[in-house]
Amino acid sequence: MATQAQVRRIAMALPGTEEIPGRFGFAVRDRDKLKGYAWVWLERVHPKQARVPQPKVLAIRVASLDDKEFLLGLDPGRFFTEPHYNGYPAVLVRLPAVTVGELRPLLLEAWRCQAPKALRATVEGVAPGGRAAPPRGPGAGGRVAAERRARRPRAMAADPLPFYCS
Repeated sequence: MATQAQVRRIAMALPGTEEIPGRFGFAVRDRDKLKGYAWVWLERVHPKQARVPQPKVLAIRVASLDDKEFLLGLDPGRFFTEPHYNGYPAVLVRLPAVTVGELRPLLLEAWRCQAPKALRATVEGVAPGGRAAPPRGPGAGGRVAAERRARRPRAMAADPLPFYCS
C-alpha cells in the first residue's frame, strides 16, 4: 500500500521536481513553465459543485493514449479513469492498491514524459555534455517494468524504456 508520503519521497528524488504549491502535485520545470506529472485526483462528488481532492487516488501522466489503455487493461482495481480524462494521457492510480515498488517506475516514466531533454539525459545514461553517466544497476526498472514489456505487443517489447516520451 503506497501513501502520499511515499509518493512525495519518490517524486522529490527525481531531478528538477518541484511540488506544486497549494495542492498535492509534482511538476518539472521546462524553461519557465511547470509541467505536472503527478497530482491528487480531484473527484466530482456532486454534480455542479467543486471537485474535492481524493488523497487515496493519484493522477499520473503517461506517454500516450495507447499506454493509458495498456495500464487500464492491466488491473482495473489499481488503474482507472473518468470522463474528465478522456483524450488526455493520464491514468488514475488507487494508492492503497499499489506497492511502492510498482509506483516508483510509474512516477519515473511520468517524470520522463514532462522533463526537458537535458534533464532526462542525466537519468537515462548520457549527461548533457555527452559524458556517459554511471550505469544503472542490474534489474533496473524492476519486476513491474519487466511485466509491462512482456505484455506489450511484440514490436514494442524490445523498447528498453517502456512508456518513454520523446
